[in-house]
Amino acid sequence: MTNRAHVLLWTDNTATYLDAIKAAGLADKIAIDTLPRKDKPSPEQLGRTEALMAATVPPGLLPAMPKLRWAQAMTAGVEGWLALPDLPKSLALTCARGTHTESMPENIMAALFHVAKPLATAAANKQLGKWVHTVAQPLTGKTLGILGLGAVGQEVARMASAFGIRVIGTKRRPAAMPNVAEVLPPERSDDVLARSDFVLLLLPATPATENFINAGRLSKMKPTAWLLNFGRGHLIKDDDLIAAVNAKTIAGAVLDVFRQEPLPADHPFWDFKNVIITTHQGGFCDTYVDLAMPILEHNMRCFLKGDLKGMMNVARAAA
Repeated sequence: MTNRAHVLLWTDNTATYLDAIKAAGLADKIAIDTLPRKDKPSPEQLGRTEALMAATVPPGLLPAMPKLRWAQAMTAGVEGWLALPDLPKSLALTCARGTHTESMPENIMAALFHVAKPLATAAANKQLGKWVHTVAQPLTGKTLGILGLGAVGQEVARMASAFGIRVIGTKRRPAAMPNVAEVLPPERSDDVLARSDFVLLLLPATPATENFINAGRLSKMKPTAWLLNFGRGHLIKDDDLIAAVNAKTIAGAVLDVFRQEPLPADHPFWDFKNVIITTHQGGFCDTYVDLAMPILEHNMRCFLKGDLKGMMNVARAAA
């Protein structure tokens, strides 16, 4: 065991990861401590950990790991890590970017169907034994505006176009792309808001996107339009969205991400029938480990060889 690298796997469903690590032939090369997300590492675990695999970490934890050289974020975004005031300069940080391009577009399409088709109402009426005739709205001919046409947005555009939905959107460096009628620069986001029946937020977390959707931008949207946020919770100014839903400035919202997670039980979002909450499940699926393992395996092999520069999805290189 003394010749093995000590890895702390601080996440849920650890058995699935352990099986995948064994299948990759790495089990005899690393000594793994497993810990569910609700628990905290022991002093002994902190002292011996050389590599960390986790979704997020609280301030004060990383400096307490004197042997830590590499952290693998189990998520695509790392803004929480980069915002840590005590992120060690010597720490290599990698992420799981690319693992959401399969499940998240499907979940976004499911959200569109949930909004447009009265299946939830039908399920509720079935439980009551009530025959109620409901009318669906068509998706064909509607316009979907995607703010943030990255890999996920482009896959959503491909799927949406198959249902006759017209897609427009923004990209930092606009260029023509398949299945998107118009690609506009970010400074024309208001145009997208005004013309869309559904607005999908897939923007990254940056200072420029803090409170990006505020009262002013919500007022640009159609009163019949829905807002879908599968990007980051801080993109929306919560109070302004609450006011817009109350005033029927927009028809409603589907929210997968939030400023505080879990969303507090007393948050006003829970009280609105036309605010759908999907508890940050947009990018995850029961095959998530299979999607993430190629990245984790590659990075682990690089780590064992001392090749930190050869890792995939480097979010911040070690100083």
